[in-house]
Amino acid sequence: MSFSKDIKEELSNINNLANKDLVRAELIGYLITNNVSVKNNKIKYSTESEYNINRFAKLLNNLNIHKYSIDIQGKVFSIIIEQTLKIDEIDLEDSNLFLNNKMIEFCNTELLKKSFVRGSFLGGGSINNPEKKYHLEIMYNDEKNIYFVEEVLKNYNIQMKILKNTLYLKDGEEISKFLAFIGANNAVIKFEEIRVIRDMRNNVNRLVNCETANLNKTINAALKQIEDIKFIKKMNKFGELPENLKEIANLRVENPHISLVELGKMLDKPIGKSGVNYRLKAISNFAEDLRK
Repeated sequence: MSFSKDIKEELSNINNLANKDLVRAELIGYLITNNVSVKNNKIKYSTESEYNINRFAKLLNNLNIHKYSIDIQGKVFSIIIEQTLKIDEIDLEDSNLFLNNKMIEFCNTELLKKSFVRGSFLGGGSINNPEKKYHLEIMYNDEKNIYFVEEVLKNYNIQMKILKNTLYLKDGEEISKFLAFIGANNAVIKFEEIRVIRDMRNNVNRLVNCETANLNKTINAALKQIEDIKFIKKMNKFGELPENLKEIANLRVENPHISLVELGKMLDKPIGKSGVNYRLKAISNFAEDLRK
């Protein structure tokens, strides 16, 4: 089972059906998503999730809406409501359902807002496997309905982004807060476990990449230094170098893989990294002058 399906199963089992207002808010959340269509005044909700369709049917029954039929075509479950829905907070315009100002008056408590957003996620939401990438989205039938949901979540410090008819999140922390807000507590625990492992893996990879980059930089620098030294010898100019430069040059050729710190310690009179770097730079400048 996918992570998204696990969440919807968990949410579908939330037991708040005794409270008619919470049920109404959740149903409204469903009705404004992209999986709802209206034809000849009949509302149709479609989904590939058996959990979703069962939850939707329970919401209808709880509000004494019994005139509906369930159709199954392949993997798609559909509920067609065959009676007029008397929900004051929603208007029907051009075969689309829209929230109106009465929704603001109705959805005035935290529990109602959570139920509404939960229904919205159940109705048109999905989330990627967090082991691969962080992405949660909810698709709506029209962008007019998006801004109410966005504002609700913004008041709880959950910053969703908008793209056409879609609200989405790509930040792990924001997704975790969203899942907690809609009541997917088990999913939050699992998501956070995956986040910790993924972040640790990314940190390890970052450190390895950094070490590899530093190692490559050190090797390339050493190869360039040895190339300069060999060029100076080829030009029979090595004898013109001061004794301290000859000493560091010979050590570098004999020890191509060691660090500047280690080179400094091998000198008759040990010096630090900056001193070694200064001498090798002087050799490089000498070689460059010969090449001109």
